[in-house]
Amino acid sequence: MTKERDGFWIKFCSALIHPAVRLLGRREVTGCPLPEAGSSGVLIVLNHVSHLDPLFDAVVVHNAGRVPRFLAKSSLWKNPMLRVVMTGTGQIPVERGTADSRDSLRAADDGLAAGKTLLIYPEGTITKDPDGWPMSSRTGVARLALANDVPVIPAARWGTREIYDGYRKTFRPLPRKTVRMVLGEPVDLSAYRGRPLTGPLLREVTDLLMTRVKHLLAEARGEQAPDGFYTPTRSADRNGD
Repeated sequence: MTKERDGFWIKFCSALIHPAVRLLGRREVTGCPLPEAGSSGVLIVLNHVSHLDPLFDAVVVHNAGRVPRFLAKSSLWKNPMLRVVMTGTGQIPVERGTADSRDSLRAADDGLAAGKTLLIYPEGTITKDPDGWPMSSRTGVARLALANDVPVIPAARWGTREIYDGYRKTFRPLPRKTVRMVLGEPVDLSAYRGRPLTGPLLREVTDLLMTRVKHLLAEARGEQAPDGFYTPTRSADRNGD
């Protein structure tokens, strides 16, 4: 297996995160293997149910020989220690709802062009659906997917919310839970490439990608996926992170 070279901060974080994830839960990873490092950049599109998701997702990607880089909320960079770590590991800050969000996408474009592995949670925050299914998502993921000729891989993970539920503020590491991740095949977006990036097109591609994610989540949960996507109320938006 070809591996992407780790820098100091990746090695430092790995030494902390890998053991922590092993303590927090058992991992089961099924589906299609990720492309080998060095073949091309990869965009991984995921659901989001817990603040623990990045830890488990990072370990899966790192075990596949790739260095995980997340599009993460810019507020994380306000903490001086986190800013050093996030910058050192090559994470990409996202400014929501501002002109600076375009800079985030440019940084993501540069990373994909350089063969990096980017992980994105298009919902923008942990889902507010009481049953844990994906919400209606932001269309930045479609812009990234269509602007870069790289594999766009849907993935879903289930089990982290049973360990830590961010909305209920409950932490239950015991008894030890199983966190299941299913990696899907790259999504064929050839029918959409080269077309003007209109709002309806971006919405269609975003929903296509998140529908794939939702079906993979149904597989991870062993349940039937609901139709459509959850749309939170304004009060739920105010109570979110």
